[in-house]
Amino acid sequence: MFLTYFVAVYILLQSYRQIIFFTNIMTNHTLRLQAFVKLGEFFEEFCEYTNNNSNIGSKNEEWLTQFAELVAAAKHHNGWFTQENILFAIENWQKLLTKKQLENWLNRYNVNLNKEKTVALIMAGNIPFVGFHDFLAVLLTGNKALIKLSSNDKVLLPFISKYLIHQEPSLSNQIVFTEGKLEGFDAVIATGSDNTARYFEHYFSKKPHIIRKNRNSVAILTGKETNEQLEALGEDIFRYYGLGCRSVSKLFVPKGYKFDPFFEAIYKYNPIINQAKYANNYDYNKAVYLMSEFKILENGFLMLKKDEQYASPIATLFYESYDSLEVLTQKLTVTDKEKLQCIVSHKIIDAEISFGETQKPKLHEYADNVDTVDFLLKT
Repeated sequence: MFLTYFVAVYILLQSYRQIIFFTNIMTNHTLRLQAFVKLGEFFEEFCEYTNNNSNIGSKNEEWLTQFAELVAAAKHHNGWFTQENILFAIENWQKLLTKKQLENWLNRYNVNLNKEKTVALIMAGNIPFVGFHDFLAVLLTGNKALIKLSSNDKVLLPFISKYLIHQEPSLSNQIVFTEGKLEGFDAVIATGSDNTARYFEHYFSKKPHIIRKNRNSVAILTGKETNEQLEALGEDIFRYYGLGCRSVSKLFVPKGYKFDPFFEAIYKYNPIINQAKYANNYDYNKAVYLMSEFKILENGFLMLKKDEQYASPIATLFYESYDSLEVLTQKLTVTDKEKLQCIVSHKIIDAEISFGETQKPKLHEYADNVDTVDFLLKT
């Protein structure tokens, strides 16, 4: 009788501990999610403040002023980080950091299954907020982020982390920045070039990892595109000066394709040549092509070069002709799938991105098509 009573009490205690354990997990998850929702609201307010130059009566007045100063300073650290491009990134994240969007994304997974771990994040610095999705995924799955920033992007994320901690103080123990050797981590998410990826894969071979390499995006044209579609394609090409993996770096066109409509449609983007770093790349690459006697098409701010490679230099767009859409689709979706991030087209392939939408990824659209949340929960 006594033994039966003891067993019953033990079972009840274990059940109670499990309830407390999962309640704590859910509470922490909810608090972190709320902090990011508040960050989204802050982003929205910042965009309004920047566009209207007004923050009268805002409880975030001091934060808005500080962030505005940092956004302005970011360009001094990285000449490609113009205020326009930073604001574009902030506006996109502001639309994603809502309670509905975040819950719809995470409801695909059982976050309760996560075993808390320290995840080293090695960030790239090619475009604004390029590593923010990894940062978001690590924290919302209940893990600790150990962050090594790129030398090209050391301004924005520390401020954002500071704001998140202000909203949810428990995050102070979950966000750590380091400039030295990475130590004391359980898993790694590293983003870099094909060259750095080989180093990462060797160095982190004994730890669970996601190692991202170079990827590019392409567009398939048929000659039937409207002026509006081609104009929108300009956004995919020129946003972030073509530095992102979601930037279209190559066109596939039917044989005999006439580029005049394309050049006319993208002419609105011609002010890009006034950016000194972009103009320097344009002049340098044009000189190289002319000296090498390559045939190019150009309009004063963009060069088109026939080339089978995917990665084109800044201010240059590669193109290649095709005979069969069926053969081309096989090449892009099967043979060269691991080389590509986005394929822009209209009613040609299942996983296509609409014209003008490559730089507006959804929360479930992962870099290198590797599900970061799934990786974190199973590690």
